[in-house]
Order: sequence, then structure tokens, then C-alpha cells
Amino acid sequence: MNLVVGSTGRIGGEICHLLTGKGQPVRGMVRATSDPAKIDRLKAMGVQIVTGNLCDRASLDKACQGATTVITMVTCVFSYRPGENDIQHCDLEGTINLIEAARTAGAKYFVYVSFSGNIDLDSPLRNAKRTVEQHLKDSGLSYTILRPSYYMESWLTAPLGFDPANAKAEIYGSGEKPISWISLKDVAKFAVESLDHPAARNATLELGGPEALTPHQVVKIFEEAGGRPFEVTHVPEAALEAQQQAATDGLMQTFPALMRGYAQGDLIDMREMLKKFPMQLTTVQEYARQVLGQAQAVI
Repeated sequence: MNLVVGSTGRIGGEICHLLTGKGQPVRGMVRATSDPAKIDRLKAMGVQIVTGNLCDRASLDKACQGATTVITMVTCVFSYRPGENDIQHCDLEGTINLIEAARTAGAKYFVYVSFSGNIDLDSPLRNAKRTVEQHLKDSGLSYTILRPSYYMESWLTAPLGFDPANAKAEIYGSGEKPISWISLKDVAKFAVESLDHPAARNATLELGGPEALTPHQVVKIFEEAGGRPFEVTHVPEAALEAQQQAATDGLMQTFPALMRGYAQGDLIDMREMLKKFPMQLTTVQEYARQVLGQAQAVI
């Protein structure tokens, strides 16, 4: 049995889709507050549903019972509640709880989706992720740690300043440092491929997309795909550093650090990785066409 923790999220849902498509048994852990429509979609795939919470060890013990593999990519970032579902309780303590529950239940393998080793500026989320990675390595479980670069579906969207529908882009730093933008769906593919691949066993895999592009190059791709120029603004690194230093909340300290990492670039050479895991990775051009096509459909 494969337990997917975070199954209602974008990566988790795609992992469930890929696993059930292979005829693999899947149990999806959801929260009591999870969207019923998302749960129904999982059930339609054939996913067994279990309710749990990373802060409730008893619920994790129940979720892990009978699971041979546990896969998690859970983070508080998209459902943040200070003092409850925050970095300390979810990304750090909660994920360690899950590792311990998996170990106690006799699981054999644990896949953890972290983030790029190059994004290493001090922040609460970075510190939590690296602590969890080390705990997993020391747990005695066989493991794979996936470290993807910046997600297209997060960082090339309006909430983070990149607004294709309105042809506007807020760029962090100079915009001249290359980033190996990666698709969420490709990370899900690596998670699933890792389950049976010897090169993934007890390994940390740094993951990027098929090419490294500067933010300015990304803007040009969207301009060409959409047929109109973008209005581009820049946020200086010094402003991001000041924002991080002034923040008192863990998440508000983390986002400027991630933006500073973006400004400094994240280049990941995937040539050797793709020899071991041959797959077709999503390009920024493909993502741009998809996003702009959806925007035109809405209009």
C-alpha cells in the first residue's frame, strides 16, 4: 500500500493519479477540513481515503498501518494558520511525526519532497526542510529526498507577481540569473518513478526542468506566446532582505528568502539525471501556451 500524505494538493493528487493509473494500491490522507470535491475526485480514481493530521500522532499511526511506502510533500504554505498549521507545527514537527509513525508501522520506504539545495538562504521553511531531511536519513527507513527548483505553477502565477493574463511581471532581483523552472507534474513523475528505481534509493535528487532560463527570458517567451509586451517591474534584493529582517511571522520571513533565492538563480543540470530517469520534462514554452490558452478561454 502506498500512503500519499497531501493527496488533495496539486502534487499529491497527481501522484495518486499516476499510481492508480499503474494499478498500484493508494491510500490518500486528507484532513477533516479538506475540500469534499477533491476527496470525491480521489475516490473516483480508486484511492482509499483516511483522515489524519500531522499534529495528531494517533491519526498518523492509523494512516500508516499496512503502508509499505509513504510519500509526502505537505507544507503549510498554501493553508497557513499561525500557531496551528504553520511551519513549526506542519513542516517541521508534523513531518517528523509522520516519519516516526511510518517507522513504527513498519513501512519500508519514505519519499519526501523538499526543495532545491541551492535555495539555501536562512529562513524558517529552509531550516525546517533541512532538519526533516536529516531526520529521515537518520530514521533507518529507506528514503528518497526530492529537491525541486522553482515550480512554474507557483512562481509564474499572479499571486507571486507573474501575471500572464494582464501581461505584467514583478521580477525579483536583476532578472538575469537562470532558474531551472520545473513543473509540479514532473515532480510527481519523479516521485512515482523513484519507487522502483535503484538510483533513487537512499538518495537526494536535485530536480529542475529541461532548461535554465532567466526571468527576463521567461517574460520574452510569454510575450511571444501571447503576442503582446509585458509591463515589467523589479524588486531589488536589498528590499527583499529588509522585508525578511522586518518580518516577525515565520511565513513572512520565508517568502522574501525564497524570492532572494530566485534573484540569485537556481541552475540545475539535468543531463545525468535524465539518463537515469528518461522522461520528457515540461518546458516553459509549453506551460506558457497552456496558461495563455486557459486565459483566452476564460475571456
